[in-house]
Amino acid sequence: MIIAAPEPKSELYSIGEQRVVIRGLSWQGYLQILDALPQSRGSKLTYDDGILEITVPLEDHEFSGRLIERFISTLVELMGMRMKTMGSTTMNYPQLKKGAEPDNAYYIQNQPLVKGRNVDFSQDPPPDLVVEVDITHTDISKNQFYASLGVPEFWRFNGKVWRIYQLQEGVYVEVEVSPTFPQVPKEQLYGFLKQAKEDEIEAVQSLRVWWQQI
Repeated sequence: MIIAAPEPKSELYSIGEQRVVIRGLSWQGYLQILDALPQSRGSKLTYDDGILEITVPLEDHEFSGRLIERFISTLVELMGMRMKTMGSTTMNYPQLKKGAEPDNAYYIQNQPLVKGRNVDFSQDPPPDLVVEVDITHTDISKNQFYASLGVPEFWRFNGKVWRIYQLQEGVYVEVEVSPTFPQVPKEQLYGFLKQAKEDEIEAVQSLRVWWQQI
């Protein structure tokens, strides 16, 4: 029997985002709040069967999320793959009473199925890879949440530790190598993020050089 990976702990003393949690909220109430908010906003909503968490990313959160996205897009290019970037597009699943606006989401393996049009989450498969940056505590059990949506691969970063989860028999199992990028060791992302703090362009250039040498 596959045992689900436990929820990772957040950084207790880092402030990467601000959160507001509303409990006992119906699906209809969540949709009303979602519709009332402007399309262009800094906050992200996650709704999990009665619990709504509104997250406002701060600098550390945004910095990590953007750099991880750059890391992924560069690898996709270097590996000759195709990608449809969903960003923080609202993913609503009314039958599950779940809705999410992740930090990053991508169609890579299933890019041919959704290219050139808007995704219909009621019919299309979920993104192949979802990334969440959670530096502070979140009241949503993100592993269980995205596993229930059927997301094949889930990355979580708490500001220090990068965890990779692969969906196996309906639950996430933590793995050491990304199924999407099996040639890339974890150390490569850590090195990329460290170098990008000094110079983002140089970090991308170094990643390209590393790829050419493997």
